[in-house]
Amino acid sequence: MKNKFLITLMILIMISCQNKDKTDSGNVVKTIAEDTLTKTVAGAADLSDAPPRDDKAVEMIRKQLSILLKKDLPAMTKDDRFFYYEAFDLNNDKKNEYFVGFSNSYFCGSGGCSGYILNNDGSVINRFTVTDFPIFVTTSVTEKFYDLKMQSGGNSHLIKMKNGKYPSNPSVQEVWNGDISKEKTKVLDVNSKRLKKYSF
Repeated sequence: MKNKFLITLMILIMISCQNKDKTDSGNVVKTIAEDTLTKTVAGAADLSDAPPRDDKAVEMIRKQLSILLKKDLPAMTKDDRFFYYEAFDLNNDKKNEYFVGFSNSYFCGSGGCSGYILNNDGSVINRFTVTDFPIFVTTSVTEKFYDLKMQSGGNSHLIKMKNGKYPSNPSVQEVWNGDISKEKTKVLDVNSKRLKKYSF
């Protein structure tokens, strides 16, 4: 009888401990969730690991492409109608400019591919042609905009802003003989598979 009592008491203690653990872990999860929500609302949460999303930029680019390519759209297939983009502040005004590139047969040929650089408001800085991706942003500046290095025809070319525009055909610009891999920033690295493809 005494043994049965002890066994029953031990079972009750174990059940009580298990319920307490469940309650505690539930409270811990609830506390973490509330803390994260509070920090997010206050703007203090660390979201550095969250993938960047800029739906507003995608919609702006789609709208601009429908205007810029209005005459081309009837000749394009569904597979031709996609783009990649990457944001970069080219003139340190705290507003991103947008590199927009394509990688299909409508926009690409033996010399490379076409694309655009758009201002933050969607207006065109310039259209570029015969370019192999990625594009490199250098640390040198011309007319308040970073110089670019674009690859075309197997050569790297230094692209500098002139009268508010980058040259559209990199293959006719100054050939760069330095080590391009030492440049710090790559944009439109479409072969890396990290950029998302968007339809327009």
